[in-house]
Amino acid sequence: MAFGGLEKKQTAAPMAEINMTPLIDVMLVLLVIFIITAPLFTHAIRLDLPKVASAPARQTPQIISLSIDAAGKLYWNDDAVTFDQLRARLAQAGKASDDAEIHLRAARDTRYDVIAQVMSAAQQAGVERLGFVTDQPKQGGQRPAQPAP
Repeated sequence: MAFGGLEKKQTAAPMAEINMTPLIDVMLVLLVIFIITAPLFTHAIRLDLPKVASAPARQTPQIISLSIDAAGKLYWNDDAVTFDQLRARLAQAGKASDDAEIHLRAARDTRYDVIAQVMSAAQQAGVERLGFVTDQPKQGGQRPAQPAP
């Protein structure tokens, strides 16, 4: 049986509209529920939390910036050093802190044997953290600028 008017005509078409009344009823019920429960979320509960002693936060590592130019000159935090001075400073840094970190910057044209000697000196001094710092290539295929000593 199709819903329609009160007339009993054979040509009466079924009603194709959505009945909005149940949807509005559901919306109003949800609105009332949210109005009632919203103030409950603003109340704080007092808690007596236990007090514990924790270990101190890990200290930041000593960062050493070591640069090598194309001629093989060494720079310790922008100060020019010889290879013997480098060995002495690495030994001092290795003894001073266990978490010393070396950031190694080398020019593109630096000979690999110089870099290998620096890495070997760092390992012998007890410095275990060594990272290579590189420059991102610029757009257009240009070579990045050489690192400043």
